[in-house]
Amino acid sequence: MAETVLPLTKRQAWLLDLLFMGMSVRDYVRSLVTPFNLVAALVLSVGLPVTVLRFTHGLSATTNLTDDYPWGLWIGFDMLCGVALAAGGFVLAGTVHILHLERYERFVRPAILTAFLGYILAVLGLMMDLGRPYNIWHPMVFWQPHSVMFEVGWCVMLYNTVLFLEFLPMVCERLRFERALKILRRIMLVVIVAGIVLSTMHQSSLGGLFLMAASKLHPLWYTPYLPLFFFVSAVVAGLSMVIVESMLSHRAFHHLVADQDPAELDRLVIGLGKAASVVLLVYFLLKWIGVAKGGHWGLLLTPYGGLFLVEVMGFVLLPCVLYVVAARRQSATLTRITSVWTVLGIVLNRLNVSIIAFRWTDEVRYVPHWIEITVTITLIVVGVLAFRWIVNRMPVLCEHADHATA
Repeated sequence: MAETVLPLTKRQAWLLDLLFMGMSVRDYVRSLVTPFNLVAALVLSVGLPVTVLRFTHGLSATTNLTDDYPWGLWIGFDMLCGVALAAGGFVLAGTVHILHLERYERFVRPAILTAFLGYILAVLGLMMDLGRPYNIWHPMVFWQPHSVMFEVGWCVMLYNTVLFLEFLPMVCERLRFERALKILRRIMLVVIVAGIVLSTMHQSSLGGLFLMAASKLHPLWYTPYLPLFFFVSAVVAGLSMVIVESMLSHRAFHHLVADQDPAELDRLVIGLGKAASVVLLVYFLLKWIGVAKGGHWGLLLTPYGGLFLVEVMGFVLLPCVLYVVAARRQSATLTRITSVWTVLGIVLNRLNVSIIAFRWTDEVRYVPHWIEITVTITLIVVGVLAFRWIVNRMPVLCEHADHATA
Protein backbone atom coordinates (compact mmCIF):
# COMPACT_ATOMS: atom_id res chain seq x y z
CA MET A 1 0.00 0.00 0.00
CA ALA A 2 1.53 3.31 -1.08
CA GLU A 3 2.25 5.88 1.60
CA THR A 4 0.32 9.11 1.51
CA VAL A 5 2.57 12.18 1.33
CA LEU A 6 0.91 15.19 2.90
CA PRO A 7 1.46 18.50 1.10
CA LEU A 8 3.59 21.09 2.86
CA THR A 9 1.98 24.22 4.19
CA LYS A 10 3.36 27.58 3.05
CA ARG A 11 5.09 28.08 6.38
CA GLN A 12 6.71 24.65 6.27
CA ALA A 13 7.86 25.17 2.68
CA TRP A 14 9.26 28.58 3.58
CA LEU A 15 11.12 27.17 6.59
CA LEU A 16 12.64 24.36 4.55
CA ASP A 17 13.72 26.83 1.89
CA LEU A 18 15.34 29.03 4.56
CA LEU A 19 17.20 26.15 6.20
CA PHE A 20 18.25 24.17 3.14
CA MET A 21 18.39 26.95 0.51
CA GLY A 22 15.97 25.23 -1.85
CA MET A 23 17.87 21.93 -1.90
CA SER A 24 16.74 18.56 -0.72
CA VAL A 25 18.00 17.50 2.70
CA ARG A 26 20.28 14.90 1.12
CA ASP A 27 21.82 17.38 -1.34
CA TYR A 28 22.24 19.97 1.41
CA VAL A 29 24.08 17.49 3.65
CA ARG A 30 26.32 16.54 0.74
CA SER A 31 27.09 20.21 0.08
CA LEU A 32 28.40 20.52 3.63
CA VAL A 33 31.25 18.10 2.97
CA THR A 34 33.97 20.58 2.02
CA PRO A 35 37.59 20.98 3.16
CA PHE A 36 36.75 24.14 5.10
CA ASN A 37 33.80 22.53 6.87
CA LEU A 38 35.90 19.54 7.82
CA VAL A 39 38.55 21.80 9.35
CA ALA A 40 35.85 23.84 11.08
CA ALA A 41 34.28 20.67 12.49
CA LEU A 42 37.68 19.60 13.83
CA VAL A 43 38.21 22.99 15.49
CA LEU A 44 34.73 22.97 17.04
CA SER A 45 35.12 19.40 18.26
CA VAL A 46 38.09 20.55 20.31
CA GLY A 47 37.11 24.15 21.02
CA LEU A 48 33.57 23.67 22.32
CA PRO A 49 34.52 21.10 25.02
CA VAL A 50 37.47 23.31 26.01
CA THR A 51 35.10 26.27 26.32
CA VAL A 52 32.88 24.25 28.63
CA LEU A 53 35.99 23.32 30.59
CA ARG A 54 36.83 27.00 31.10
CA PHE A 55 33.41 27.70 32.65
CA THR A 56 33.37 24.58 34.81
CA HIS A 57 36.97 24.71 36.08
CA GLY A 58 37.59 28.47 36.20
CA LEU A 59 40.34 30.76 34.95
CA SER A 60 43.21 29.37 37.01
CA ALA A 61 42.86 25.89 35.52
CA THR A 62 42.48 26.99 31.90
CA THR A 63 44.56 30.17 31.50
CA ASN A 64 47.95 31.63 32.43
CA LEU A 65 46.33 34.75 33.86
CA THR A 66 47.53 35.93 37.27
CA ASP A 67 47.05 38.88 39.61
CA ASP A 68 49.96 40.57 37.80
CA TYR A 69 48.49 39.73 34.37
CA PRO A 70 44.70 39.81 34.79
CA TRP A 71 44.24 40.58 31.08
CA GLY A 72 45.57 38.29 28.39
CA LEU A 73 44.75 37.02 24.93
CA TRP A 74 40.97 37.17 25.39
CA ILE A 75 41.14 40.91 26.06
CA GLY A 76 44.11 41.78 23.85
CA PHE A 77 42.91 39.91 20.78
CA ASP A 78 39.26 38.89 21.16
CA MET A 79 38.12 42.22 22.63
CA LEU A 80 40.52 44.95 21.49
CA CYS A 81 41.24 43.54 18.03
CA GLY A 82 37.67 42.33 17.51
CA VAL A 83 36.17 45.74 18.27
CA ALA A 84 38.73 47.55 16.08
CA LEU A 85 38.22 45.23 13.10
CA ALA A 86 34.45 45.62 13.44
CA ALA A 87 34.72 49.38 12.97
CA GLY A 88 33.77 49.06 9.31
CA GLY A 89 30.12 49.10 10.36
CA PHE A 90 30.07 52.69 11.59
CA VAL A 91 32.69 53.90 9.06
CA LEU A 92 30.74 52.68 6.01
CA ALA A 93 27.34 53.60 7.42
CA GLY A 94 28.60 57.13 8.03
CA THR A 95 30.28 57.30 4.62
CA VAL A 96 27.14 56.32 2.72
CA HIS A 97 24.29 57.76 4.77
CA ILE A 98 25.91 60.83 6.34
CA LEU A 99 28.45 61.86 3.67
CA HIS A 100 26.07 60.63 0.91
CA LEU A 101 28.70 58.64 -0.99
CA GLU A 102 26.05 56.26 -2.28
CA ARG A 103 28.41 54.50 -4.67
CA TYR A 104 29.76 52.56 -1.66
CA GLU A 105 26.29 51.32 -0.73
CA ARG A 106 27.11 47.74 -1.72
CA PHE A 107 29.67 47.53 1.10
CA VAL A 108 27.35 48.73 3.87
CA ARG A 109 25.38 45.55 4.55
CA PRO A 110 28.38 43.19 4.66
CA ALA A 111 30.18 45.72 6.88
CA ILE A 112 27.22 45.90 9.26
CA LEU A 113 26.96 42.12 9.44
CA THR A 114 30.71 41.83 10.05
CA ALA A 115 30.48 44.45 12.79
CA PHE A 116 27.44 42.81 14.38
CA LEU A 117 29.08 39.40 14.53
CA GLY A 118 32.40 40.95 15.57
CA TYR A 119 30.86 42.68 18.55
CA ILE A 120 28.94 39.58 19.59
CA LEU A 121 32.17 37.56 19.51
CA ALA A 122 34.01 40.33 21.38
CA VAL A 123 31.39 40.14 24.14
CA LEU A 124 31.76 36.36 24.21
CA GLY A 125 35.53 36.80 24.51
CA LEU A 126 34.96 39.22 27.37
CA MET A 127 32.75 36.69 29.13
CA MET A 128 35.55 34.14 28.80
CA ASP A 129 37.85 36.52 30.62
CA LEU A 130 35.46 37.46 33.43
CA GLY A 131 35.88 35.52 36.64
CA ARG A 132 32.12 35.70 37.15
CA PRO A 133 30.63 36.00 33.65
CA TYR A 134 27.11 35.65 35.02
CA ASN A 135 27.54 39.15 36.48
CA ILE A 136 28.08 40.80 33.11
CA TRP A 137 24.71 42.57 33.51
CA HIS A 138 25.87 44.45 36.64
CA PRO A 139 26.84 47.71 34.85
CA MET A 140 23.20 48.07 33.83
CA VAL A 141 22.19 48.30 37.49
CA PHE A 142 25.27 49.29 39.50
CA TRP A 143 26.32 52.59 37.94
CA GLN A 144 29.92 53.83 38.11
CA PRO A 145 29.81 56.98 35.94
CA HIS A 146 33.44 57.88 36.74
CA SER A 147 34.74 54.53 35.47
CA VAL A 148 36.14 54.21 31.93
CA MET A 149 35.19 50.52 31.90
CA PHE A 150 31.62 51.45 32.82
CA GLU A 151 31.46 53.80 29.83
CA VAL A 152 32.95 51.18 27.52
CA GLY A 153 30.49 48.56 28.74
CA TRP A 154 27.46 50.78 28.19
CA CYS A 155 28.65 51.97 24.77
CA VAL A 156 29.33 48.42 23.57
CA MET A 157 25.95 47.26 24.84
CA LEU A 158 24.12 50.16 23.17
CA TYR A 159 26.10 49.83 19.95
CA ASN A 160 25.24 46.13 19.81
CA THR A 161 21.60 47.24 19.93
CA VAL A 162 22.26 49.73 17.12
CA LEU A 163 23.91 47.03 14.98
CA PHE A 164 20.96 44.74 15.61
CA LEU A 165 18.59 47.46 14.36
CA GLU A 166 20.82 48.06 11.31
CA PHE A 167 20.82 44.31 10.60
CA LEU A 168 17.03 43.95 10.97
CA PRO A 169 16.14 45.35 7.49
CA MET A 170 17.93 42.38 5.91
CA VAL A 171 15.84 40.02 8.02
CA CYS A 172 12.62 41.90 7.29
CA GLU A 173 13.29 41.80 3.55
CA ARG A 174 13.91 38.06 3.67
CA LEU A 175 10.82 37.38 5.80
CA ARG A 176 8.71 39.97 3.93
CA PHE A 177 7.82 41.96 7.04
CA GLU A 178 6.81 45.04 5.08
CA ARG A 179 5.40 47.11 7.93
CA ALA A 180 8.42 46.57 10.15
CA LEU A 181 10.69 47.40 7.21
CA LYS A 182 8.96 50.74 6.64
CA ILE A 183 9.32 51.66 10.32
CA LEU A 184 13.02 50.73 10.33
CA ARG A 185 13.69 52.83 7.23
CA ARG A 186 12.09 55.87 8.87
CA ILE A 187 14.30 55.68 11.95
CA MET A 188 17.47 54.39 10.27
CA LEU A 189 19.21 57.78 9.99
CA VAL A 190 18.80 58.34 13.73
CA VAL A 191 20.10 54.82 14.40
CA ILE A 192 23.15 55.40 12.19
CA VAL A 193 24.00 58.70 13.89
CA ALA A 194 23.68 57.01 17.28
CA GLY A 195 25.99 54.25 16.08
CA ILE A 196 28.65 56.74 14.98
CA VAL A 197 28.52 58.57 18.32
CA LEU A 198 28.67 55.36 20.35
CA SER A 199 31.50 53.93 18.24
CA THR A 200 33.54 57.10 18.57
CA MET A 201 33.10 56.99 22.34
CA HIS A 202 34.01 53.39 23.02
CA GLN A 203 36.74 53.03 20.37
CA SER A 204 38.58 55.91 22.02
CA SER A 205 37.70 54.77 25.54
CA LEU A 206 39.38 51.43 24.94
CA GLY A 207 42.59 53.41 24.57
CA GLY A 208 41.63 55.44 27.62
CA LEU A 209 41.70 52.26 29.70
CA PHE A 210 45.49 52.16 29.35
CA LEU A 211 45.93 55.74 30.51
CA MET A 212 45.66 54.28 34.00
CA ALA A 213 48.69 52.04 33.31
CA ALA A 214 51.38 54.72 32.98
CA SER A 215 53.84 52.71 35.07
CA LYS A 216 53.10 49.41 33.32
CA LEU A 217 52.93 50.26 29.61
CA HIS A 218 56.17 50.91 27.73
CA PRO A 219 56.75 54.67 27.23
CA LEU A 220 56.83 54.35 23.43
CA TRP A 221 53.24 53.12 23.49
CA TYR A 222 52.02 55.09 26.49
CA THR A 223 50.88 58.61 25.61
CA PRO A 224 48.04 60.93 26.64
CA TYR A 225 46.88 60.60 23.04
CA LEU A 226 46.05 56.89 23.37
CA PRO A 227 42.27 57.44 23.07
CA LEU A 228 42.85 59.38 19.83
CA PHE A 229 45.27 56.71 18.57
CA PHE A 230 42.73 53.95 19.18
CA PHE A 231 39.96 55.82 17.39
CA VAL A 232 42.02 56.79 14.32
CA SER A 233 43.49 53.29 14.00
CA ALA A 234 39.97 51.84 14.31
CA VAL A 235 38.91 53.90 11.27
CA VAL A 236 41.90 52.49 9.39
CA ALA A 237 40.97 48.98 10.54
CA GLY A 238 37.35 49.48 9.47
CA LEU A 239 38.23 50.64 5.95
CA SER A 240 40.82 47.91 5.46
CA MET A 241 38.58 45.19 6.89
CA VAL A 242 35.80 46.16 4.48
CA ILE A 243 38.24 45.62 1.60
CA VAL A 244 39.34 42.26 3.03
CA GLU A 245 35.75 41.19 3.63
CA SER A 246 34.67 42.16 0.10
CA MET A 247 37.60 40.23 -1.36
CA LEU A 248 36.74 37.07 0.57
CA SER A 249 32.98 37.42 0.03
CA HIS A 250 33.25 37.80 -3.72
CA ARG A 251 35.30 34.63 -3.85
CA ALA A 252 33.19 32.59 -1.47
CA PHE A 253 29.79 33.89 -2.66
CA HIS A 254 30.48 34.51 -6.33
CA HIS A 255 27.15 32.90 -7.19
CA LEU A 256 25.36 35.69 -5.31
CA VAL A 257 27.24 38.57 -6.96
CA ALA A 258 27.62 37.23 -10.48
CA ASP A 259 25.64 40.16 -11.90
CA GLN A 260 27.89 42.83 -10.34
CA ASP A 261 30.46 44.59 -12.51
CA PRO A 262 33.99 43.52 -11.44
CA ALA A 263 35.52 46.70 -12.88
CA GLU A 264 33.18 48.89 -10.83
CA LEU A 265 33.98 46.85 -7.72
CA ASP A 266 37.71 47.36 -8.33
CA ARG A 267 37.22 51.13 -8.62
CA LEU A 268 35.32 51.21 -5.35
CA VAL A 269 37.97 49.13 -3.60
CA ILE A 270 40.67 51.52 -4.82
CA GLY A 271 38.57 54.41 -3.50
CA LEU A 272 38.45 52.82 -0.06
CA GLY A 273 42.21 52.33 -0.26
CA LYS A 274 42.67 56.04 -0.99
CA ALA A 275 40.66 56.96 2.09
CA ALA A 276 42.64 54.47 4.18
CA SER A 277 45.94 55.98 2.98
CA VAL A 278 44.89 59.45 4.19
CA VAL A 279 43.89 58.14 7.63
CA LEU A 280 47.10 56.09 7.83
CA LEU A 281 49.15 59.20 7.14
CA VAL A 282 47.36 61.03 9.95
CA TYR A 283 47.92 58.05 12.25
CA PHE A 284 51.63 57.91 11.31
CA LEU A 285 52.12 61.59 12.16
CA LEU A 286 50.21 61.22 15.43
CA LYS A 287 52.42 58.33 16.50
CA TRP A 288 55.54 60.47 16.13
CA ILE A 289 53.87 63.38 17.90
CA GLY A 290 53.31 60.97 20.78
CA VAL A 291 57.00 60.07 20.85
CA ALA A 292 58.02 63.73 20.67
CA LYS A 293 55.56 64.68 23.41
CA GLY A 294 57.15 62.18 25.78
CA GLY A 295 60.72 62.87 24.64
CA HIS A 296 61.40 59.15 24.17
CA TRP A 297 63.66 59.33 21.12
CA GLY A 298 66.46 57.47 22.91
CA LEU A 299 64.21 54.46 23.52
CA LEU A 300 64.05 53.86 19.77
CA LEU A 301 67.53 52.29 20.02
CA THR A 302 66.36 49.63 22.48
CA PRO A 303 64.82 46.23 21.57
CA TYR A 304 61.35 47.59 22.28
CA GLY A 305 62.24 50.57 20.12
CA GLY A 306 62.92 48.16 17.27
CA LEU A 307 59.48 46.62 17.75
CA PHE A 308 57.95 50.11 17.77
CA LEU A 309 59.72 50.97 14.51
CA VAL A 310 58.51 47.73 12.93
CA GLU A 311 54.95 48.61 13.89
CA VAL A 312 55.07 52.26 12.78
CA MET A 313 57.26 51.99 9.69
CA GLY A 314 56.27 48.52 8.51
CA PHE A 315 52.57 48.48 9.33
CA VAL A 316 51.60 52.17 9.17
CA LEU A 317 53.88 54.03 6.75
CA LEU A 318 54.40 51.10 4.35
CA PRO A 319 50.68 50.35 3.77
CA CYS A 320 50.06 54.11 3.49
CA VAL A 321 52.56 54.26 0.62
CA LEU A 322 51.26 51.03 -0.94
CA TYR A 323 47.68 52.33 -0.93
CA VAL A 324 48.89 55.45 -2.77
CA VAL A 325 50.87 53.39 -5.29
CA ALA A 326 47.84 51.16 -5.85
CA ALA A 327 45.65 54.22 -6.48
CA ARG A 328 48.13 55.68 -8.97
CA ARG A 329 48.40 52.37 -10.81
CA GLN A 330 44.66 51.67 -10.43
CA SER A 331 45.58 48.27 -9.01
CA ALA A 332 42.77 46.69 -7.03
CA THR A 333 44.96 43.64 -6.40
CA LEU A 334 47.63 45.69 -4.66
CA THR A 335 44.93 47.49 -2.69
CA ARG A 336 43.54 44.19 -1.43
CA ILE A 337 46.98 42.86 -0.50
CA THR A 338 47.71 46.09 1.35
CA SER A 339 44.43 45.86 3.24
CA VAL A 340 45.42 42.45 4.62
CA TRP A 341 48.79 43.85 5.69
CA THR A 342 47.09 46.82 7.35
CA VAL A 343 44.72 44.57 9.31
CA LEU A 344 47.73 42.60 10.58
CA GLY A 345 49.29 45.89 11.65
CA ILE A 346 46.23 46.86 13.70
CA VAL A 347 46.31 43.45 15.39
CA LEU A 348 50.02 43.94 16.15
CA ASN A 349 49.34 47.36 17.67
CA ARG A 350 46.59 46.09 19.95
CA LEU A 351 48.70 43.15 21.10
CA ASN A 352 51.69 45.45 21.70
CA VAL A 353 49.63 47.75 23.90
CA SER A 354 47.76 45.07 25.83
CA ILE A 355 50.30 42.22 26.12
CA ILE A 356 53.75 42.58 24.55
CA ALA A 357 54.69 46.05 25.81
CA PHE A 358 52.59 45.74 28.98
CA ARG A 359 54.57 45.19 32.20
CA TRP A 360 57.63 45.28 29.98
CA THR A 361 60.10 45.36 32.90
CA ASP A 362 58.92 42.04 34.41
CA GLU A 363 61.28 39.08 34.15
CA VAL A 364 58.43 36.55 34.05
CA ARG A 365 56.07 37.42 31.22
CA TYR A 366 52.58 36.26 30.35
CA VAL A 367 52.31 33.61 27.63
CA PRO A 368 48.82 32.45 26.57
CA HIS A 369 47.73 28.99 27.65
CA TRP A 370 46.90 26.59 24.84
CA ILE A 371 43.28 26.65 25.99
CA GLU A 372 43.18 30.43 25.56
CA ILE A 373 44.48 30.07 22.00
CA THR A 374 42.03 27.25 21.24
CA VAL A 375 39.05 29.26 22.49
CA THR A 376 40.11 32.27 20.41
CA ILE A 377 40.41 30.16 17.25
CA THR A 378 37.01 28.62 18.03
CA LEU A 379 35.38 32.05 18.27
CA ILE A 380 36.89 33.04 14.91
CA VAL A 381 35.58 29.88 13.25
CA VAL A 382 32.13 30.38 14.77
CA GLY A 383 32.10 33.93 13.40
CA VAL A 384 33.05 32.78 9.89
CA LEU A 385 30.41 30.03 9.93
CA ALA A 386 27.74 32.44 11.16
CA PHE A 387 28.66 35.00 8.48
CA ARG A 388 28.45 32.37 5.74
CA TRP A 389 25.14 30.97 7.05
CA ILE A 390 23.53 34.42 7.11
CA VAL A 391 24.88 35.58 3.74
CA ASN A 392 23.59 32.44 2.05
CA ARG A 393 20.08 33.08 3.41
CA MET A 394 19.71 36.83 3.80
CA PRO A 395 20.03 39.74 1.33
CA VAL A 396 23.43 40.87 2.62
CA LEU A 397 25.55 41.23 -0.51
CA CYS A 398 22.60 42.85 -2.29
CA GLU A 399 19.06 43.92 -1.48
CA HIS A 400 16.23 41.44 -1.87
CA ALA A 401 14.78 41.55 -5.40
CA ASP A 402 11.42 42.80 -4.11
CA HIS A 403 13.08 45.81 -2.45
CA ALA A 404 15.87 46.66 -4.86
CA THR A 405 14.03 49.74 -6.13
CA ALA A 406 12.65 50.83 -2.75
